[in-house]
Amino acid sequence: MPPVKPLVNDLNWNLLRSFCAIAEEKGITRAAKRLNMSQPSVSQALQRLEEQLGCQLVFRDSRRFALTLRGERVYQECVEILRGVDRIAVLAQDRNDEDYGTLALQIISNLCSPLLDEALRLYHQRNPSITFHIEVQNSQETVRRISQEKTGLGICLLSKPIVGLDCKLLFREEFVVFCGAEHRLYGQAQVSARELQQEPFVAFTCATDGMGLEPMVMLREGAGLGRRISGSSHNLEEVRRMIVSGLGIGLLPAAAVAEEVAQGQLWPLRFTSQPLGADVFLIRHPDTPPSIPEAKFIGLLDELQQLYPDMC
Repeated sequence: MPPVKPLVNDLNWNLLRSFCAIAEEKGITRAAKRLNMSQPSVSQALQRLEEQLGCQLVFRDSRRFALTLRGERVYQECVEILRGVDRIAVLAQDRNDEDYGTLALQIISNLCSPLLDEALRLYHQRNPSITFHIEVQNSQETVRRISQEKTGLGICLLSKPIVGLDCKLLFREEFVVFCGAEHRLYGQAQVSARELQQEPFVAFTCATDGMGLEPMVMLREGAGLGRRISGSSHNLEEVRRMIVSGLGIGLLPAAAVAEEVAQGQLWPLRFTSQPLGADVFLIRHPDTPPSIPEAKFIGLLDELQQLYPDMC
């Protein structure tokens, strides 16, 4: 008949800890003092552990105290087990400092920004358990959502801060008027503003109607462009496609189309010595306290702006 297997799955951690104290203190009396327990309680714990394991762990009488061979082996295993338990406790304490949740961002399309790229990289490195949710929106829609829903963070282009919202200036984005390879002005080093004013214009939809929150409409109107709209879209990629296809000239972020310029698909039309630009803001509603993920992101942007002013 095979030996009965001890019910080790039902072992109590406190019994193992009591046994370790008995073995290390070489006696029940000293172990009880160390554990701040009564001597009968420690003696009973040893007895219960021996019963569950089905073996004697300690030689004990009035003259001597010693672990049995099995007791010595069990003690060595208990030491490793309890060390592991202590390591788990340390890990758990570390995780208490780790935040969870979702960082939701509304952002304009095709935004090229070393500041934002570094913020995302460093934020994830510091907060690996926070999940990103990034939704592409035009600036006008982002302002509308945050104004009405009073929640979330948005990164958008603004001609000036919006009254009633917290608007944090991040950096300035450069814009250039471009034409496609088939356009009659392609390849010209310098053109006049008057020439461009007569050209069909491809525009962002949100810059042709609505509240005029997109700075592109101010840039366009300031240069007197876009008197005849030949195409429009709320998507930067589609605006770029129409310009490349020759439907007209249009304003695009310089960094976002650098590859198309290098490939000869787009040509920058320089008509002024003054660079065209628009400010990129981080916005939120002041009536709603930021969540922990949002507060961490806002703080990180502050940190990066101070460390790397050139990114701004």
